[in-house]
Amino acid sequence: MEVSRIRALRGPNLWSKHTAIEAVVTCVGPEADLDQIPEFVTRLRARFPDVKPLRPFGHKEPISVAHALEAVGLGLQAAAGCPVAFGRTIATPEPGVYQIVFQYTEEPVGRLAMDLAEALCLAALSDEPFDIKLALSKLRELDEDVRLGPSTGSIVDAALARGVPYRRLTEGSLVQFGWGSKQRRIQAAETSNTSAIAEAIAQDKDLTKMLLEAAGVPVPTGFVVSDEERAWEIANRIGLPVVVKPRDGNQGKGVAVNIETRDQLAKAFGVASEISRDVIVEQYIPGHDFRMLVIGNKLIAAARRDPPNVIGDGVHTIAQLVEQVNQDPLRGDGHATALTKIRFDDIAIATLANQGLTSQSVPEKGSRILLRNNANLSTGGSATDVTDEVHPELAARIVTAAQMVGLDIAGVDLVAETVAKPMEEQRAGIVEINAAPGLRMHLSPSFGKARPVGEAIVSTMFSDGDNARIPVVAVTGTNGKTTTVRLTAHLLRTSGKRTGMTNSDGVYIEQRCIDTGDCSGPRSARNVLMHPDVDAAVLETARGGILREGLAFDQCDVAIVTNIGIGDHLGMNFINTTDGIALVKRVIVQNVAPHGSAVLNAADPMVVGMTDACPGSVTFFSHDKLLPALNTHRAQGKRVVFVDGEHIVCSEAGKEHRIPLKAIPLTRNGTITFQTENAMASIAAAWALGLDWSIIEMGLATFVNDAQTAPGRFNVFDYRGATVIADYGHNPDAILALIQAIETIPANKRMVVISGAGDRRDEDIIQQTEILGQAFDQAILYQDQCQRGREDGEVLALLQLGLKNATRTKEIIEIRGEFIAIDTALAKMQPGHLCLILVDQVQEALDHLAKRIAEA
Repeated sequence: MEVSRIRALRGPNLWSKHTAIEAVVTCVGPEADLDQIPEFVTRLRARFPDVKPLRPFGHKEPISVAHALEAVGLGLQAAAGCPVAFGRTIATPEPGVYQIVFQYTEEPVGRLAMDLAEALCLAALSDEPFDIKLALSKLRELDEDVRLGPSTGSIVDAALARGVPYRRLTEGSLVQFGWGSKQRRIQAAETSNTSAIAEAIAQDKDLTKMLLEAAGVPVPTGFVVSDEERAWEIANRIGLPVVVKPRDGNQGKGVAVNIETRDQLAKAFGVASEISRDVIVEQYIPGHDFRMLVIGNKLIAAARRDPPNVIGDGVHTIAQLVEQVNQDPLRGDGHATALTKIRFDDIAIATLANQGLTSQSVPEKGSRILLRNNANLSTGGSATDVTDEVHPELAARIVTAAQMVGLDIAGVDLVAETVAKPMEEQRAGIVEINAAPGLRMHLSPSFGKARPVGEAIVSTMFSDGDNARIPVVAVTGTNGKTTTVRLTAHLLRTSGKRTGMTNSDGVYIEQRCIDTGDCSGPRSARNVLMHPDVDAAVLETARGGILREGLAFDQCDVAIVTNIGIGDHLGMNFINTTDGIALVKRVIVQNVAPHGSAVLNAADPMVVGMTDACPGSVTFFSHDKLLPALNTHRAQGKRVVFVDGEHIVCSEAGKEHRIPLKAIPLTRNGTITFQTENAMASIAAAWALGLDWSIIEMGLATFVNDAQTAPGRFNVFDYRGATVIADYGHNPDAILALIQAIETIPANKRMVVISGAGDRRDEDIIQQTEILGQAFDQAILYQDQCQRGREDGEVLALLQLGLKNATRTKEIIEIRGEFIAIDTALAKMQPGHLCLILVDQVQEALDHLAKRIAEA
């Protein structure tokens, strides 16, 4: 068994909507049929008893080691507590070669599961030992380390529940909600609305107390000190017992309460001064420790926090009891679990000493032993929900305190006898206000009712009904994608929306290029969706990106499929047929939003076949208004776009809107069929997005298809009385469309300049010149520097082979270098000639061509 090409599919993909690990697995001999090695399954189950059945329901073909690898990769994650369910193994056209896919929730965990699954299957094949407990421990540890903590996770879950998309920006807790100009960000329980000034105030406990005193909110008397002598002096002045804590701190670090002696104070001061140069000594208020959570202008939750403690059993030492408590699976080292392990440090030992105990003391059965006087969850405390008990007047004072500091989300620490009375009716005070408060105690209290604090935070970030999405148009197909993307983006810009666009030329925000090259993949799309100046996105979504990584979005508003035709890129990634290409490109249709629309080419049967996969509505477009698929759709009152004489007609439920072809410069009065089809697709997309017809018509009239606006997309130049057309056509379907368009342009001699993409199949390269040989008098074949894996002269030989039986092309010239080929063609041009230049290095070739034309 050999595993190769492991990929992480980070969005909806060919196999499912789930994030998944995909790998290619080669099985040798009996590995492709486990019936020939029955001992393998026995060994596998002996090492991992929880593995699911290897034969899927209804599967009649032989089961391979690849099937086992997929089942183990999924099963290991499930056994480690990861919420995964989807897995699949697919035989490729190559004998013994399989693609396996299994879901992951965290990519590093999925990749580790792949490695461990491979090791386990190899161990079963060779009958070697495998430590399943260690493997699961590694997975659990990694999952706890990389997954979102409970606070951030609760906010993300609440956002997803209302349909807000999210993207994790770091391995930590920095998360973006929404797309483009509607995005908001959180980091743990801080949001884009959290003021840095308010956070700084909350960090300075002395300043916080001053502001609260100014607002008339009760706080304990206290002073800032910088040395131990001054600390003892202040303690005696305000009256023992006291609280000692760092001026700048969080999570209860360095806080010591109920200090009564000089020795206790010295130890507490030493701990606090390690965290902050300045230390606060303040009045100790007896009572319970409450955490009050304020979100916006409301008190959302309240919890009583109890200090970490153990209950004696008359047998074990305190140290042993702490160790037992810390073995609870609900307790972890960080904030990823509901509770934190009890911290057994100097403060815990000092707290025991105050009770006349040591770590080796054996407390009586049933006795409660405190290990800290403060009750922070981060040091091992527990929490009881008391939200329903809070007195309205007390709640109002808590909200006032949070607003005085300026925090939109605040954890207010209150010491009081009870929350059922106003603060003035008891001895109570606010001892601290925290930015980015932990939410664990409210999400999973040790006792009492959980509170939906994540939903409350999301509600302050987004208004009702706002899912933080911008309109997203995805465009795929074999030909016409880039022009359709550019025109659709232009229509959206005409409507006033700041539009981001990706295509095979680059990434554009408005009309500013921020990246160059082929940017039709998910990375570029994610960059557009992350840009704060984008109100709408139009994304060219190529086959390669879908296969390599999946989609960059969970759903789109409009999915345009221009065509499939006879396909392109066949023979790559185990996709050898147009049916296979169609399945890949169908992915964007499968992920249309329920309110969205798929815009499909009714003239292409494979595209029409995608109709049932669309969760939203479908709009058909076609140059031929008599197509059965389009006519049936129209008869049902559904949206269709077609050509009728000199107009493009948009029809729905018996109502029509007509746009003259002469008002769409891209189509050259309707003479260029493929550009007319591109225009219809863009019109249908704009219609689906609700653009006004006057805006659509204005955008169509102002879209210029020149080398600056749409480089390499039927760019027409005049050269000394001859016509030169530059295009990036690079497959047989594109060549046929170009010839059809060029035949409408008068010329007394026709010349073509062409190379071939070395990563295409031999038959695809040959077919291009077979088509051209019937339409052009002269052909200039060129070989460029990048042969994409081909030997020198190999592509030229295939192009020559295609011209072997040409009925029209009689003169053939071979050239080394694209620019030399262009210069050779221009030198032969005479008035009335026409030359089609099929460019490879698009921008460089267009710049060279423009320079030569300027020199003419």
